[in-house]
Order: sequence, then structure tokens, then C-alpha cells
Amino acid sequence: MKTIGLMQAMGLCRQFQKLPPRERQEMRDRRLRGLVTYARKNSPYFAELYLDIPEQFSLSDLPPTNKRDLMAHWDSWVTDRSVTLQQIQQFMQDKDNIGRKWHKKYMVFTTSGSTGNPLVMLCDKTVNNVMSAISASRSFARKEDMAAFIRRGGKSMGVFADGGFYLANSSIRSRLLRMPWKKRQLGISSALYPTEKIVEQLNNFQPAMLGGYPSNLELLIDEQNSGRLHISPVIVMTGGEYLSNDLRKRLSDAFHCYAQTSYACTEGGAVACECPHQHLHINDDWVIVEPVDARGNPVPDGVLADKYLLTNLYNFTQPMIRYEVTDRIVLHREACPCGNPSPWLEIEGRNDDVLTFSADGKEIRVPPLAIYARLKETSGLRRFQLLKYPQNCVTLRLEPVEGLSRADAFDAAAAALRELLSAYGVTDVAVSLSEELPKQHPVSGKFKHILNVESQ
Repeated sequence: MKTIGLMQAMGLCRQFQKLPPRERQEMRDRRLRGLVTYARKNSPYFAELYLDIPEQFSLSDLPPTNKRDLMAHWDSWVTDRSVTLQQIQQFMQDKDNIGRKWHKKYMVFTTSGSTGNPLVMLCDKTVNNVMSAISASRSFARKEDMAAFIRRGGKSMGVFADGGFYLANSSIRSRLLRMPWKKRQLGISSALYPTEKIVEQLNNFQPAMLGGYPSNLELLIDEQNSGRLHISPVIVMTGGEYLSNDLRKRLSDAFHCYAQTSYACTEGGAVACECPHQHLHINDDWVIVEPVDARGNPVPDGVLADKYLLTNLYNFTQPMIRYEVTDRIVLHREACPCGNPSPWLEIEGRNDDVLTFSADGKEIRVPPLAIYARLKETSGLRRFQLLKYPQNCVTLRLEPVEGLSRADAFDAAAAALRELLSAYGVTDVAVSLSEELPKQHPVSGKFKHILNVESQ
């Protein structure tokens, strides 16, 4: 397997944009066949999975994969036979390793675990270089915003979860570890911090680019309008959650600049980048997206899919081939006025609720990501769901890890939750354990970790 360098990856991104449709498809087919051939030869898991797949195959001939099965067979899934999941988990026990390479070879990322089964991912030089190339060449929807950002010195700060090996957090810390002087240019504020502390850090840093999860940035709108937050970014970059048109406009109005989004995941990197017409164009030179229904059957263009199958064409260390992603999307192939011929998608994504608590006669809003990240890092929880009721009452639906009682898991979760809320100034909260396990919405089938329940 030959490494793709950063400049080479950027050149390939530019080249693909100029190719006619037939040559674009031929490039995807070559990359897919190279990936499948490599996976069959070097991954015992895929060798067995593809045992009956003919040499001349179509994409639909390949059986889908999912997070649970891949994690259960992690050691036989990876194509580097010298690495084991136990080694990587030991490496991850030291949080100082966030942003560092395992044996100077692999960056380690984990997914958020939104389906209750986090994925552990290794990213080699090629994966990191391709992700960087896509970011450098396609992340800005408008050229004028990129130009303004460069004129302001490329100074950016993101509000992200910083307690784990997440894609955004690890990537930023990796750059800061390699180039300490960039601390004046690149910063991160924890999404777990109270709003007041985030405001203080942003005021001190004065970023030209403000990034973060929409639910966290939403809490900064009132801070900016009141003058407590006084920054003047030239672009607001959101990601990780759904950005509604209403919130996009409110962010743009508050910060007097353009607000945009992107769609990325740990398994596929930047799956889609936004254009000036707010269409999320798939980076279909590097990933393949197949919308399907709940049973895995193809869904036509323009129809909401229950999930989609993702194929990452540039990760050969941990092949992601027809990998199930539970986000609901609509795929479009109609021409876009921006001129980009790649298909584009609409996405529902995660939609956890912002919670409102009362303390000392004031309303205190807490972003769902802060709660989710804290509970996710609590040992003993395999899956969880929080329901917020009036009068600062909270109920937890929990599924503990094997060997741990629900009562013990609840004690740990309740303590972590109270500690987090105390940092926001909420000290009077009633936390109870539900008899129910975490469950999906009975109508939509969607799963939310953090729900605001208006009435009993």
C-alpha cells in the first residue's frame, strides 16, 4: 500500500473536480477494487466475509458491515497484523496521548458512541493527509470567506468536546503538539465548560473563525448580543450536529458573518462539504454513500433514507466498506447552481435537546453535548438516555456494562451529572433511575440521548 502525501492528495482533489462523469466513475471503481483486493488479502475478517464474492463484483454484491460486528472482530478486521485492540485501549487510558500517534504510526480516534457502541479507529498518514487535503480545498463554502480568514491570520477557535479521542479534539491537539507556536493561532474551548468560561476564552482569543457544535454556539448568541461576548469572526463553521436554517440565520445575524456547516464522521472524515447554495456535496472521489431503508434496501434519490452505507476509499488500515451509518439522509443528483457535479445530501443528524434548569431565580441553559460527553465518559454505562422534567427533575434510563448492576451504574452516572450541573451553577437537581431501558421514539424510530420533557 503506497502512502498518499498531503500535496499529492490536494492535487488529486483538484484533478477529480475537472474530470468528466465517466472518468470520475472510473476513478471511484479503481479505488473501490483496490480497497477490496487489499482488504481480502490483509484482513482475516474481510477474507472470510468476502469468501464467496467473485473477482468481478459490483458494489451491491458486497455484504454490509456495522460498528458492532467490526468492534467484535477488531483484531481480525485491521489489516496491520501487528496491532491489537488491547494495545490501543491501553494507549487510550492515558488522556495525554490524545493527539499523539501510537508507536509514531497511527492517530487514534473514537466515535461518539451515539448508538451505544463506540468505534476505535486508526488513521495512518494517508488517511490524515486525505482528510487534511479535503479540509484545505473544500471546507469553505464561499471563496470570499476563505480570503477574509487568511487576511485575519487564520486564527480559529472551536468549541468541542475535549475529554476524549474524538476527531475534532484529537486533530487540533495533534497540530498543537507538532507546532506549539500555533497556540496563538489555533485554540479549543471545551464544550463541557459553563458558558461564562467559554465566553472568557473566546474574548481573550478573538478568533477569525468560530467553530463548534450548533447547540453550543446557539448559547453564545445571547452572549454576543448582550455584549458579554465581543468577538468579530469572519466565518462561523458548525459541525457535528444538524444546523437548522433558523439557527444559521441567528448565528449570522449575531456575529455579522456567514455561518455554514459540513458533514463529517470519524469513519469517513469529511463526507460532504457545503457550497454557496447550502448544499452538502459528497466528496465522492473519496467516499461512496448509499441511502437505504431500515432493511438495507436502496432508497431512491429525493427520498428520506433510514440510514446509509458508507464506503471509505482511502482507509486501507481499517477498511470501511458498505458500513452502516444511522443518520437519516436524502440524496440529490439534480444539478446544483454552484456547478459542482457531485451529488449532494440533506441530513437530519442528531437532534438532542438543549436543557433549561432554574437556579437562584434564573434560567440556566445547558447544551446537550456537555451532558452527553460527561455521561459517555462515565465508566459502567453501555447506553444511556436522560429525560429532563420540570422543577429540575431528571430521570436516567441506563443499560450498564456486563457485570455491573443498574444501581451501581446509576450512582456513578448521577454523581457525574450533578458534578457537571454544579459547574453551570445548578446545585438543586433531583436525579432518579427509570425502570425503562434507553429506547427509540415510538413513531420516528430515532434515538435521542438528551430529551426535554415538557410535562409529566
